[in-house]
Amino acid sequence: MTSATNGAQATGRTPRLPRSARRKQLLAAAQAVFVAQGYHATAMDDIAECAGVSKPVLYQHFPGKLDLYLALLDTHCDALVLKVQAAMGATMVNSERISGAIRAYFEFVGHEGEAFRLVFESDLRNEAAVRVRVERMEYECIEAVTDTIMADTGVSRESAELLAAGLVGAASASARFWLSGGRRVSKDLAERLLSALAWRGIGAFPLHGEHE
Repeated sequence: MTSATNGAQATGRTPRLPRSARRKQLLAAAQAVFVAQGYHATAMDDIAECAGVSKPVLYQHFPGKLDLYLALLDTHCDALVLKVQAAMGATMVNSERISGAIRAYFEFVGHEGEAFRLVFESDLRNEAAVRVRVERMEYECIEAVTDTIMADTGVSRESAELLAAGLVGAASASARFWLSGGRRVSKDLAERLLSALAWRGIGAFPLHGEHE
């Protein structure tokens, strides 16, 4: 062992980590506590204890509890948007795009860290900074699907946005229902069922040019 490791063990303190690694550790601890207790019932002391650090160390990285929450929210909202955008760009086969978008939501809610609760089931949704982030995430997911529907069907942006909102809303609600219901069907089957339902609707629209 190095002398630094021996010193850390002797004092009972957490070994010094690079700033980026420490931030990642603190965010992971905050997520675990927020998911388990909710935002309002969580104290910075709880997060520091979960992370195995002192409160001063926690405050060095995050000025307050809301800053921690918003950092987590940004991370997970961005991740979901990227998943949906990637699904739209991964293939030119429209049925596979629909399946990919739905899969993005099922993978998001099925994550073992239950990060989705921070986005969809927060007890802080009335906080302006939280609401703005969640609404932006929803808008960006809808826009990713809208552009694909417009390119393929030639319908107006207004119509495409409505269709995209229906698809995104169905994917989000169904994925959460599947999880809260105890995953009574497999994730793969759940994705296939919802994809078939969605594709029967979206696929009914003619490809761009066919109705001209």
